[in-house]
Amino acid sequence: MINHYPVECQNCFFKTTICKTLSEHELNHLHKPTKHRKFHKGEVIFKQGEKTEFLVYLTKGMAKLVHNNHGKNLILTIEKSQTLLGLSNIIINENVNLSSIVAIEDSKGCIIDIELFMETMFKNRQFMLAVLGISTLMFRRSITNFISIAHKQSNGRIADILIFFAETIYQNHSFYLSLSRQELAEFAGCSKEAIIRVFQRFSTDGILRISGKKVEILDMERLHQVSRTG
Repeated sequence: MINHYPVECQNCFFKTTICKTLSEHELNHLHKPTKHRKFHKGEVIFKQGEKTEFLVYLTKGMAKLVHNNHGKNLILTIEKSQTLLGLSNIIINENVNLSSIVAIEDSKGCIIDIELFMETMFKNRQFMLAVLGISTLMFRRSITNFISIAHKQSNGRIADILIFFAETIYQNHSFYLSLSRQELAEFAGCSKEAIIRVFQRFSTDGILRISGKKVEILDMERLHQVSRTG
């Protein structure tokens, strides 16, 4: 069910950056059927294995890309607004979601018709390059997380995640985590107990201060050192 709500599109990031190469006619053509939608925390935006006929431009909030393998979840990466979700479907003709995308906090987005989006993209090379740039960045984040999981111990993996949150997601050394301890474990490819144990160790060592959902990185240099040594 698509919920309509009044939005201010004039200064939309998607319009003023990614779509800046489009003519007014192209932009109006793409924007006309667009619907606005609210997503509640925990709501599945895209479901793994299912076909979809749309993309979502996330205007507010955050979402996790999750791959489920025989009942076990692995969080590939976290994406925050402003970004496009569902871009893997513009490369694969089957339009089958390779992973689920789930809101990790109350979020908002624009529902964009995928066929119309692809039509516009193939007619405008600069627009295509801007879109592929977003897709490539998302892919690189997922691969970086895979490399961390494959080659590092839990200390290094969790350090990488904390650095990612501080430098990329929240852009602050002090932040409130939207993920639960279980979700952090799915992101780091380890157990929830390992997350709690490493957090306690980092706290004891003076690297972090943790109070409930609030995380303060007290020594970023040492956290980077843990990341390097793995």
